[in-house]
Amino acid sequence: MLKKWAFFIFSLVQLVLLVGCTEKSFKPIERDQNFVASLNIQEPSLDFIDEQGNGIATWLLDKAYSGAILLGDDRVLLYGHQLNEIDVYTLSTGKKLYSKKVQLGSTNAYYAENRKQFFITNSKTNTVTSFDEEGNELATQKLGNYPMSMAAYKDKLYVINYKDTKLSVLNIENLELEQEWPIQKSSHGIAILEEKKMPLMPVGLTKTKDAVLVVSHGRNELYVADFDGNVKWQQEVGANPFVVNQFKDYIVVAGYDDHTLYFIKEGQVKKTVDVGKGAFQLLVREENM
Repeated sequence: MLKKWAFFIFSLVQLVLLVGCTEKSFKPIERDQNFVASLNIQEPSLDFIDEQGNGIATWLLDKAYSGAILLGDDRVLLYGHQLNEIDVYTLSTGKKLYSKKVQLGSTNAYYAENRKQFFITNSKTNTVTSFDEEGNELATQKLGNYPMSMAAYKDKLYVINYKDTKLSVLNIENLELEQEWPIQKSSHGIAILEEKKMPLMPVGLTKTKDAVLVVSHGRNELYVADFDGNVKWQQEVGANPFVVNQFKDYIVVAGYDDHTLYFIKEGQVKKTVDVGKGAFQLLVREENM
């Protein structure tokens, strides 16, 4: 009788260990599926939406992620300012590929497609760190106060120090500091305009093939400007928008407070899509057709 109970308890322990070690997986996203994905941070989730505005899948996340980036076409990296690790998932399987320990304070992540590397800034250590696609750490550099927004151009990495008055220009290979440019404090966004060979640094912006898209979450407005900084048109949209992106023929704006994505075409809102609470980032994947 004791042997039977011992066997039962041992089997139960094995079952608990097996369940405890099973990684959470999500609905797979087909490799040829175009999408815009909204990272929602009030109730952490990722909503994947197609070009017709239809929901593809919702990934309900169990960590307080504050940001995400795509690593190529089939991986998504998730990080959080209060988390001590990053997680990378494969979209086509919905399964976690790996986790990597990092220090608390991750403020942003940036992927350099041509180098197959990603970079993470940290506000606690005031550093930027480079990694290869498998999560191996390559180099680290000390920066100004609260490094956050990043952009790369040729062999340089540009980093805005949010609570400082300087932009750091680094050698992207080894992260050696090459220059520091004076900027306004609280600069929040950066995009490299190859046509002008200079960065542009307002809040919430994206560069397209023929324009710069800018959102103001203070005035709830979208601005579309040319590369000389001339505003072509503007429109009130969303409730407290933080982010804008281009998806197919649409400009997509995420309203943080109204949990809504606005699909805009030819200066008009063509459709709206409800997403999770706190829409904060937009990830776009478009396959070459």
